[in-house]
Amino acid sequence: MAPTKPYQLLIADDDAGFRDVLRSIFEPYFALLEAVSGEEALDILQHAKIDLLVLDMNMDELTGLQTIRIVKKFDAQLPCILVTADATEELRREAHEADAWSVLAKPVQKRELLQTVSTAIDSAYGDPDVFSDSVRMN
Repeated sequence: MAPTKPYQLLIADDDAGFRDVLRSIFEPYFALLEAVSGEEALDILQHAKIDLLVLDMNMDELTGLQTIRIVKKFDAQLPCILVTADATEELRREAHEADAWSVLAKPVQKRELLQTVSTAIDSAYGDPDVFSDSVRMN
């Protein structure tokens, strides 16, 4: 019997190609759910136990930042990582005020993404070993 994946990660991005990239990185380690919008992410969060949310800033209707603000109203502890091509200081400040775990600039490096997710999981759930050491080195 294969080991179960202990954490469920939700990827919210309207770019199918970027979701594919994130899926290929995280699929070995997490149970994954995907949303194409902030609205869909909020719907999924109402029906599923999510341990980490990775979302794009620029989506139709609700932005990633707006989505985080709503998420934090009903799950203040959920780590939310915002990924954006427009990582300005003002956006970083607004994301910090919204209690986002981190803001990563696109194109995000795999190593930075893995380290940020690992640190968020460790901080939120006390689990420093989400990824093996060999994965961290890639």
